[in-house]
Amino acid sequence: MVPIGILTTVTTETPARGGRGARERLAATAAKLFYRNGINATGVEMVIQQAKVSKRTLYQHFSSKTELVENYLRMFDAEGTPMERPLDRTDLAPRERLLAIFDAPPVEQFRGCPFHNAAVESAGAWPTVDELVRTHKRRFAERLVAVAGEAGAADPYALGNQLLVLFEGATALATSLNDTAALLHARAAAAKLIDEAT
Repeated sequence: MVPIGILTTVTTETPARGGRGARERLAATAAKLFYRNGINATGVEMVIQQAKVSKRTLYQHFSSKTELVENYLRMFDAEGTPMERPLDRTDLAPRERLLAIFDAPPVEQFRGCPFHNAAVESAGAWPTVDELVRTHKRRFAERLVAVAGEAGAADPYALGNQLLVLFEGATALATSLNDTAALLHARAAAAKLIDEAT
């Protein structure tokens, strides 16, 4: 499985055509295209062409585009999105881990959270996709609550959920404006919330 970084440059090189590794190549190509271009704007033909496989090969591994989308989200769910991964860092104190989720290096095109983007594009049309989004967001909230507890919050549940709202709003606004300044403002607000809560 090729990890796809939200805030890092994704390689545009496609491995040479061949039978071995076709599923992984399809999954990685679809993930790159879905994240960069959007799910609805990415047709199956584009995935096939860039993965250098036949349509038959695609359908041997994925029964539909929806299944390909579900696989894309499951890849992120298993690894966590790059902006969520600081919560797992052992080299940072809990307070710093909570603040690190708001750190975003400058990029040419900020695309935000793949789960939020998928929910917007689904608009209720893909129930399994919507459930994957909800499950992931609930798990992210639980992780924030747990780290808030480690940071010494008097009410970890409240702090974790407040940080979740800040994070979701900031990443959505940064995506809409293609400007990560919203994350800087959210980080400053988060620091105040954490200090007040602890």
